[in-house]
Amino acid sequence: MRPTGYEPLHTLKPVTTDVWVVDGGWIRFYGLPFPTRMTVIRLADGGLWVHSPVADRNGVAAAVAGLGPVRHLIAPNWIHYAWIPDWQSQFPEAATWASPGVADRARSRGMSLAVDAVLSDAAPPVWEGQIDQRLADSGQHREVVFFHRASRTLILTDLIENFEPARMPWWARPLLKFGRVCHPDGRMPRDMAATFRRDPEHLKDVVETMIGWQPERVILAHGRWYERDGVVELRRAFRDLL
Repeated sequence: MRPTGYEPLHTLKPVTTDVWVVDGGWIRFYGLPFPTRMTVIRLADGGLWVHSPVADRNGVAAAVAGLGPVRHLIAPNWIHYAWIPDWQSQFPEAATWASPGVADRARSRGMSLAVDAVLSDAAPPVWEGQIDQRLADSGQHREVVFFHRASRTLILTDLIENFEPARMPWWARPLLKFGRVCHPDGRMPRDMAATFRRDPEHLKDVVETMIGWQPERVILAHGRWYERDGVVELRRAFRDLL
């Protein structure tokens, strides 16, 4: 498989104080190749919060453990759980937190996934006051978004995707453009947006909450993320709602 363009892969990359990303390799969804990314936050107690883990290659799990004890593994939406079991085996004392529907989805794919708690709108006591969260729920797509207060970092999974066409296979570019997920105007995928049409006010409320957090940066799981102007990017990506 061609390089993702986000090399080096499976390597900790500092973002700001107590925040790192790790770019992973390709996955395929609906036949399309997606570059992957996970986010690591160090909480006030020194424990690590690992969002959407990527494959443990190049010793990345050990490198993460070198930052502190891994205490929380996050499956933020119904399709981001593939490597959670690998990280559970590496860090059996870590709690696994999952968006609604993750365990059922994994089971339907022949995977038995142990989940300690289901995520909701309310931050649990273990990170309350440090990381805020909201559940975006269309009935089909369920994703929890997170905001790290100290660094003003918003962490999304698939609510915005921002693929850089030059880094994608040529044959995928027209499909991604049709899906509205190409940089510099990456947005919510067209098919996902359709699932929220039954309750656009709910999605609008979630977006307004995210804007109200006033993020400086927005980290995405797929494609180029936003190192600055977080509020501007949110208003651009969700302009149809606002």
